[in-house]
Amino acid sequence: MEIDFAPSARSTVGIEWELALVDVDSGDLRQVAPTVLEAVRPPGADAHPNIHPELLLNTIEVVSGVATTVRGAGADLARTVDELRTVLDPLRVDLMCAGTHPFARYDFQRVTNKERYATLIERTQWWGRQMVIYGVHVHVGVEDRRKVLPLLRAVLCYLPHLQSLAASSPFWAGRDTGYASNRALLFQQLPTAGLPQVFEEWHELESYARDMLHTGVIDDLNEIRWDIRPAPHLGTLEMRVFDGASNLTEVLALAALVHCLVEHFSTMLDNGEELPRMPQWFLHENKWRSARYGMDAIVILDAAGNEQLVSEAVSELLPRLEPVAQRLGCLEELDGIRAILAKGASYQRQRRVARRHDGDLDAVVASLVAEMRAGRPL
Repeated sequence: MEIDFAPSARSTVGIEWELALVDVDSGDLRQVAPTVLEAVRPPGADAHPNIHPELLLNTIEVVSGVATTVRGAGADLARTVDELRTVLDPLRVDLMCAGTHPFARYDFQRVTNKERYATLIERTQWWGRQMVIYGVHVHVGVEDRRKVLPLLRAVLCYLPHLQSLAASSPFWAGRDTGYASNRALLFQQLPTAGLPQVFEEWHELESYARDMLHTGVIDDLNEIRWDIRPAPHLGTLEMRVFDGASNLTEVLALAALVHCLVEHFSTMLDNGEELPRMPQWFLHENKWRSARYGMDAIVILDAAGNEQLVSEAVSELLPRLEPVAQRLGCLEELDGIRAILAKGASYQRQRRVARRHDGDLDAVVASLVAEMRAGRPL
């Protein structure tokens, strides 16, 4: 099969943010997405252009338009969240985001009434029903199909940096899992989820997709759920590695980081420079280390097997990306990564709240709701 790639304007950006609907009084998940989606649907339209359903009835996804800056995409998200609140507040429903809900029971959650979701649950059974998880997806426009796979391979070298910074799912069904990102390991149990296959040429990706379709592993290209994947119909490289972020400031910081990485590597390609790449076995180890240890992970940096504490690696990376951020107009947003390094990633903040409240996870949910309303880490 042939996979057409619809080139986008270079380094345009779009953001998708999956949000949990929680009860104001109990902090537990509320399965009211259909009510919310109907209330926000513009008259005469089939659906709201920036508010979408997701796998579970406790989830709403808000999406930005295609923007030239991370700040512009963030303004779209902020307007949409404000619009959502006009519907949610009378229902006594709040918005919350983290990679997982700290105490909700997966077996109480209902699936959205769509054939593709029913098919997913039927096929994946117990693991599919575990997917009470939330993420942030960032699309970066790529102007030439020939760049897509080299860019993907290069960004993969920084997957543990991205996953550690965004890690926000230490708790699952009322227990501390010991992981910074339990979501990362839950999600990869789905077929075609997790780390991407690494291909040298576009025709290899086409052959893979053809085989997956022929053997019934997928019914549609969108069911290739890699942590980083090409989105051919949009002309983007899509970063799906992030746990859900509890506030807009962190969403934009993470988006700015990947925006800069892709543009940085794209410029290297233009200059004929060799992009970084790593063996698959190092990539797998890095994903596990960052999921387990978060900002305390010692990650593998290169094909030679050199290692460094991920927080130190991120600190050293930021000055190298600042000239790129200046060009892209996201210097302020990129600086938000330093705030994560200083205040701790979400999983660290959640554990601090739990310790202060003798393990009470209601307090953790309340802190996540408060960060969502404040728009920044607290």
